[in-house]
Amino acid sequence: MTSFCSQTVIGPVVLYGRCHEKWQGRYREEGSFVKENPNPSRENTTPRFPRQGVHPQRSAAMAMAYKMATEGMDVKEECQRWFMEMKWKKVHRFVVFKIDERSRAVLVDKVGGPGEGYEELVAALPGDDCRYAVFDFDFVTVDNCQKSKIFFIAWSPAASRIRAKILYATSKQGLRRLLDGVHYEVQATDPSEMGFDVIRGRAQ
Repeated sequence: MTSFCSQTVIGPVVLYGRCHEKWQGRYREEGSFVKENPNPSRENTTPRFPRQGVHPQRSAAMAMAYKMATEGMDVKEECQRWFMEMKWKKVHRFVVFKIDERSRAVLVDKVGGPGEGYEELVAALPGDDCRYAVFDFDFVTVDNCQKSKIFFIAWSPAASRIRAKILYATSKQGLRRLLDGVHYEVQATDPSEMGFDVIRGRAQ
């Protein structure tokens, strides 16, 4: 039997603590069971634990993500162009970027329309994949002055793949270097971490 629990040998029995595997159909009330010790003279109280390690598929995905990140991501010209139009022309309020793993490039995923604001930006971010985004936040200060601050948002939800998280984390600076004029950066794994109150609080 392959056990995933601690094991203690005491005299004629072997005690298995809180095991989730079935042994001859018998379970104790607290999730443990007793097995006869074939060698009663052997006394061993050293706990035995399962071997810890990384799942092979997950390890391969992490290795591939690291390779792609170290080789560098190509940031398409459209990323900087749409950002500069947002910054100077004020035609749109936000731009969402994504990484295309096949072409190994950062692309524009969505450009906010003239009437779209922060709520539309949040809705454009997938719940199971990473993204980058820039948002042009206009506000009025306590001195009644009109100001504008540009936010860079690194979106990495908990449900996204580990490979995607690694790619986006290691490729972020390549995009940031081309986006001249960003004032603040927000890293979020949940919508509450990039709520409108968070943006407004940082800007003011």
